Parts: sequence; C-alpha cells; structure tokens
Amino acid sequence: MKFNAIVLISLWVWACPAWADKTSSLQEITNYREYSAMLSSSGQPDAVQMDAVQEAGFERVVYLAFTDNEGVLENEDRAVKNRGMEFVHIPVDWEAPALGDFALFAGAMEKSSRKKTLVHCQVNFRASSFSFLYRVIFLDVPMGEAKADLDSVWVPNETWLKWIFAVLEAHGKSPECDTCLWAAE
Repeated sequence: MKFNAIVLISLWVWACPAWADKTSSLQEITNYREYSAMLSSSGQPDAVQMDAVQEAGFERVVYLAFTDNEGVLENEDRAVKNRGMEFVHIPVDWEAPALGDFALFAGAMEKSSRKKTLVHCQVNFRASSFSFLYRVIFLDVPMGEAKADLDSVWVPNETWLKWIFAVLEAHGKSPECDTCLWAAE
C-alpha cells in the first residue's frame, strides 16, 4: 500500500509541473547560509524562493546590490513588502565598497536586532562579507568561526579584503586568529 501511494504521489507531481515549480526551499537559493536562527545570507532569491523566505519566518530582507544588476528580482521591494516583510536596500558598489555602507547596514540591523533577517546580493559575496563583519563586531562570534563561514562562500578578492580589514579596524577588531588565513583570491 505504501509503495502505491508513493507511486501515485510521484506521478501526480510529475504530471503537475506547474505545482512542482511553485515549491521551493531556502537551500535552493544560490549560496544560502544560515548562521543562526535569526541571520542568514544568500545570493538573489527568485519570486518562488522569496515565498520560501517568507514561509521560513523571515521578517526582514536586506539587499546589498544595485537594482540594475543581472538576475535581479524585478520590484523586489514590493515583492518583499507584499509578503509582510521589511525591505532594506543598501546599494553597495562591487568595485568600491565603502565604510559607510557597513555603517548603514549595521544601523539597520541594530535598529531591529531581533528580526529574523536574510541578507542577500547576487551570489552572496557582498552579503556573506557583511554578515561576517556584523557577526564578529556586533554578535561577538569568534573570528575563526565567522571566517570559516565566509570561506565556505568565497575567498574575498583584494578590494573586499582591504574593505573587510578597514571595517574591522574602524571597530577596534583585529582580523587575526589561529585558524584565519587571509589571502586575496
């Protein structure tokens, strides 16, 4: 009996591709990482994946790129707000991230520090860097733990490495730790 039910469900899903295409999970979002119950980062979610973000209980989405980037979710601000979540947009220049970008991000995060938040950009390079810094500076996550999470997404290039070091220095933090290997890709 169990086998027949599984076969029938499988056939139904196969025969109903429109239904199957409307389901998604957070793990399907490019480079999705969950750092805690309250903070995750990722690449650009599409509209169906944004439903999964809402269903997972996220209350805020922070977007760290320009709205004219390739692959952007058109009218993301409206898409997020229509799902009952707060939308924060900080357009960070890939070639020239600024200390002020992080100040804006930290201010938004600290304003409502208890909101479950997804931080994203196009592929999670900017977002994982901002999340790394926020975790180390504001959440007191050990440097080695946060660095390992950053490394699981990417090895920052020279521009981003300099920026990360500048933000850490501005907040009185050293990038040194026993397990941290800092080398630009």
